[in-house]
Amino acid sequence: MAKIVITSGPTRQYLDPVRYLTNASSGRMGAALAVAALEKGHQVTIVSGPVQVDYPKTAHVVPVVSTDDMLQATRDAFENADGLIGAAAPCDYMPTHIHPEKMSKTGLDVILQLVETSDIVASLGAHKRANQWVVGFALETEDRRFRAIAKMQRKCCDLMVSNGPSAIDSNDNEVEVLDRSGVVLATIVGTKEKVAVGILDIIHTRLLQ
Repeated sequence: MAKIVITSGPTRQYLDPVRYLTNASSGRMGAALAVAALEKGHQVTIVSGPVQVDYPKTAHVVPVVSTDDMLQATRDAFENADGLIGAAAPCDYMPTHIHPEKMSKTGLDVILQLVETSDIVASLGAHKRANQWVVGFALETEDRRFRAIAKMQRKCCDLMVSNGPSAIDSNDNEVEVLDRSGVVLATIVGTKEKVAVGILDIIHTRLLQ
């Protein structure tokens, strides 16, 4: 049995007390991966942003809001884990200033200054121990395989799952699973539950033997 941490869903970066930057990630892929991992007998911790999806009751769920929250919670969980599956879609940017009160309309344009948030998978991949593994997800709109390979190398991942924007808030997915040399180990198409089972089978073969 392995201890697996799965990040799931979006994060939110607030502009003021009621407005925030985010994306349409539903958490369905993370939930499906958790089910597949539990069915193989693993212990699962899910670090999840705000979602409506129901996670398996036998998984330990850590709810978070911001990308920094997700980074800290994932780092804490990964400390005593065997592997990480980074299926979340954390918000990549945050405002340099958060207004303490709701911003009111003034009739003028609002200019936002944004900075990059922390890269969760890259941060943990760079510091993983010799007996730990990291599987990343790369969602791209162009040059998908090339960008996925580049991300895998930059983030020190052992495997990378490449998918496109059609996966967002969808019941289905189409992915390529790549190894560190850029070889496509599998192309999996179907429901997110089917895709999750295929990904876990590859993790078993490549990382848990």
